[in-house]
Amino acid sequence: MPHISLPEGLPGITAGFAFRPETAKPMRELAHILLHEPNSLTPGERELIATFVSSQNDCYFCQTSHGAAAASHLGGGEIVQQVTTDFQHAAVTPKLKALLSIAGKVQQDGKRVSADDIAQAKACGATDIEIHDTVLIAAAFSMYNRYVDGLDTWQPRDHSMYAEMGKQLAGNGYRQPSR
Repeated sequence: MPHISLPEGLPGITAGFAFRPETAKPMRELAHILLHEPNSLTPGERELIATFVSSQNDCYFCQTSHGAAAASHLGGGEIVQQVTTDFQHAAVTPKLKALLSIAGKVQQDGKRVSADDIAQAKACGATDIEIHDTVLIAAAFSMYNRYVDGLDTWQPRDHSMYAEMGKQLAGNGYRQPSR
């Protein structure tokens, strides 16, 4: 039961967005730029970062919806499971592992990111913009996760709903509410 009177029947963040459309617009725009717009990191890689951070924050709605978007981009959920379980042994590039390490530190406390973490990411081929965007994805998703869980939004357990949501997010991005 949500802590405040949110629109009924809307899962997770969509309920908060419907409650305050004026704050939803910039939050959607930020997610769209970070996860969907052209970038040297693929949309699937960026969704994996968002999923990883959301799993570390234990936000069921965000880790499941963004995991479904990552799976849609990447052709299946196995890599998503690997990343959320043990990213250091997941079948992803060394660069993505270095970026996930940075994202995990940002999720805990941004001050945990060290010069060595940045040097490691750069040694693996990460660019300044990729490092910047990883930090911003991790920070933004910590906020989104806390928004969803802090309002105690409805987080259904129907995985087929999340699979459909993931396809829509992967195809259309974040500017418009999912149907």
